[in-house]
Amino acid sequence: MISKKKYSSFELYLRLLNEARPFWAHIGALCCITLLSTPLSLLIPLPLKIAVDSVIGSHPMPAFLMPLVPKAINSSPNGTLTFVVMLIIFIALFTGLQRLGTLLLRIYIGEKLTLAFRTKLFDHVQRLSVSYHDARGTADSVYRIQNDALAIQWIAVDGTIPFIASAATVAGMTYITAMLDWQLAAVAIAVSPILYLGARTFNPRLRDHWCNATNHENSAFSVVQEVLSALRVVKAFGQEERERERFVRHSSESLLARVRAAWSEGGYDVLIGVTTATGTAIVLFLGVQHVQAGTLTLGALMLVTSYLAQLFGPLASLSEMTSRTQRSLSSAERAFLLLDQTPDVVEKKHGVPLAHAEGAVTFRNVCFAYDREHPVLHDISLEIGERTRVGIMGMTGAGKSTLVSLLTRFYEPTQGQILLDGVDLRDYKLADLRHQFGIVLQESVLFSTTIAENIAYARPDASEHEIIEAAKSANAHEFVARLPDGYATLVGERGMQLSGGERQRIALARAFLKNAPILILDEPTSSIDLKTEKEIMEVMERLSIGRTVFIIAHRLSTLKRCDVLLGIEHGRVAFIRSDVSKAIGDPSVFVAPHTHPLSREEKFGG
Repeated sequence: MISKKKYSSFELYLRLLNEARPFWAHIGALCCITLLSTPLSLLIPLPLKIAVDSVIGSHPMPAFLMPLVPKAINSSPNGTLTFVVMLIIFIALFTGLQRLGTLLLRIYIGEKLTLAFRTKLFDHVQRLSVSYHDARGTADSVYRIQNDALAIQWIAVDGTIPFIASAATVAGMTYITAMLDWQLAAVAIAVSPILYLGARTFNPRLRDHWCNATNHENSAFSVVQEVLSALRVVKAFGQEERERERFVRHSSESLLARVRAAWSEGGYDVLIGVTTATGTAIVLFLGVQHVQAGTLTLGALMLVTSYLAQLFGPLASLSEMTSRTQRSLSSAERAFLLLDQTPDVVEKKHGVPLAHAEGAVTFRNVCFAYDREHPVLHDISLEIGERTRVGIMGMTGAGKSTLVSLLTRFYEPTQGQILLDGVDLRDYKLADLRHQFGIVLQESVLFSTTIAENIAYARPDASEHEIIEAAKSANAHEFVARLPDGYATLVGERGMQLSGGERQRIALARAFLKNAPILILDEPTSSIDLKTEKEIMEVMERLSIGRTVFIIAHRLSTLKRCDVLLGIEHGRVAFIRSDVSKAIGDPSVFVAPHTHPLSREEKFGG
């Protein structure tokens, strides 16, 4: 299960910025272009001041403009007016170019950041143990990768950089206002502590509300995924209305959490509105008095009030920014909780390479439990020689599939050892180990792509000739050749455009192409008719030649050509029989499978 650890906002900011480290140069460039908005914002009200003070009135132009404006223009009201008009167009042009550059770079960096973060999450999810996905399901991970990963874009690009630019603009406006009238600047600054205290009060509430909303939204998403993946079952039992109610229940919880977040956001918005309005009113009151007293020109007052509008504007929208930031932080926390989840199956740093295994497998006192309360396997000890065909039988839930899953290190034994060719599985490189196994499951797993690509999934670099030969070996070539698009036929989601027998043959062709020394067949014929079973049995017989094979089956016909019959009951080895034909004909083996209890390690095959 994912840890319930809570991160502080500071920790989340640090981790997000660390994730953005490869893009710091790009972010720096974006920050520089964004900061150009500061001088442009400071220039926007300047033409109005010049028009009022220097065209309508008789005051000179601002001192910093005097060296830049020809004397002929400065000495004439019409010339000054022309300069004001040109200055307005100049400011508008450069402001538009700056915004365009900022927009393009912001979108590019934001999408690259999100893609990199999603890729990291996806890679990590693939490396997490099967037990994690068994416990959490897939919808939770999908939601975190697709939705929660967006937090990095908002924090690193859409939130932080505009905040820096706004801070620079506020500092510049405050400085100029202070030069014109320090009292008005003091009033403008005085509202900041009130807004800061308001943010400190409302931020924790907003983050909790958004965290709850996201969790319930994730649950609703899980319902949708479960229903669509099992739509035939839902329709068969007529449970559409029940699933609709389940979806609405989780969605309603998310809605309520969002309403609570909106309530907190609205309260903060009222605080900001009243505070900024009070500051504006005081500035206007004092400013008018200073104009009447002659200590401030009318144009300077208009400049100050214009700056205050630009200063208080971002502050007025601070509630929305705060809400979005807290929502992003809650999403970032969920994403990092996923990244912090450690796999149960860990590869050694200097694992033993394995090119091609001989196929000898040994279990030494192996125990396994998904959790402490539910042990699955107890003290399994046996030795299987290379190129031995092992039939595994037992009641449903006895631990048969778990046993072979330990071979591929989908799970780790809680006690004991499993050896391949005399070496502990945990000592091998994980990728090398899994390359030694060809697996055909009860429900063949096909991807939503072509038949050729599904067969070549075992070896993506396989040639067309090799793919066809593998299909022929699996008795799949004939039906594939009859399809309109042949090997380019799309199989649909989970291969549902093909029949069960056809899907199984594609899976067998994939195993032929992989040509692994160890083969695991987990109920390969349980969901097909007897005629198709006979054909697939012939294929499996060819596929088994020269390999160590583990076959899990309930049908006795599937096991009759095995070298060893292994019975599993309640997670223990109930019997091992090498006289398979005789054992299959012995009804006591299947009624009370205790004919050969094990108290020592047994060896078969080889």
